[in-house]
Amino acid sequence: MSIVANKKAFHDYFIEEKLEAGIALEGWEVKAIRAGRASIKESYVVIRDGEVFLFGMHITPLLAASSHVKPDPVRTRRLLLHSKQISKLIGQVERAGYTLLPLDLHFQRGRIKVEIGLAKGKKQHDKREAEKERDWVREKARLMRVKV
Repeated sequence: MSIVANKKAFHDYFIEEKLEAGIALEGWEVKAIRAGRASIKESYVVIRDGEVFLFGMHITPLLAASSHVKPDPVRTRRLLLHSKQISKLIGQVERAGYTLLPLDLHFQRGRIKVEIGLAKGKKQHDKREAEKERDWVREKARLMRVKV
């Protein structure tokens, strides 16, 4: 079940490969995400010292959060992946010029997971071509409904 999706990533990038990762969260963050107060629109993934981190994910704290906790809505969060997966990502990002982006935040068996994508940037003409293709598919579906 998806909590929040990054639709902008599909518009700006070609997604080559998808990978699911755990995310290290604090208690107040889990409660806020369950309440639907998260955004991954402007976030990105970086690999540093053999670890994977999520930057720019915004989680708005709940008003009923504990008073002894000082919430930081945009703190850097660590992603949990196997070492083989991390080494594969390091090779592809450094050698092939790919970018890592969060695509989706979802629940899996009660845990919050993030789907990250290995992406290559689109040029402006690629974005226009994708938009034309989407419009044509939508128009074709509309015409098929009218004829039936």
